[in-house]
Amino acid sequence: MRVLGALERHAVAYVLIGATAMGLHGVIRATEDVDLMVEASAVNIGRLREALREAYPGDANIDDIRDADLLGQYPVVRYYPEGGGDLYFDILTRLGEAASFETIERQRLEVQGIGVSVATPLALFLLKRDTVRAIDRQDAAALQHRFGLKDER
Repeated sequence: MRVLGALERHAVAYVLIGATAMGLHGVIRATEDVDLMVEASAVNIGRLREALREAYPGDANIDDIRDADLLGQYPVVRYYPEGGGDLYFDILTRLGEAASFETIERQRLEVQGIGVSVATPLALFLLKRDTVRAIDRQDAAALQHRFGLKDER
């Protein structure tokens, strides 16, 4: 919650995806990471670093989140906060041709008084249904069942 609050205060353009987003929709499963899809711009990535500096003061690992990586050909960075235990963040600007910050349907939820940008259940289902990971296909089935989603391929 500390990070989500900092993202809001620094006006980071992001959408929460993955198991953490599913949990905010009431579909709970264990996870060790937070998946953030962020807008692909140097200004936004700078805001992201500032938000993380607020949440994790003095963490030199934040400097490893570079514009060149998130704006490059393989736009994913894994950030392990110093002293963060087992928690880490997967920060992306797109998932190949399948999805980007601009294309993911999202909604705003209030969680513990903080506005959070989170992928809709349908968006999460579409992201997860055709991956090679068995856990993603299980997630897609759980989302489909919980929200009565139709697979209209």
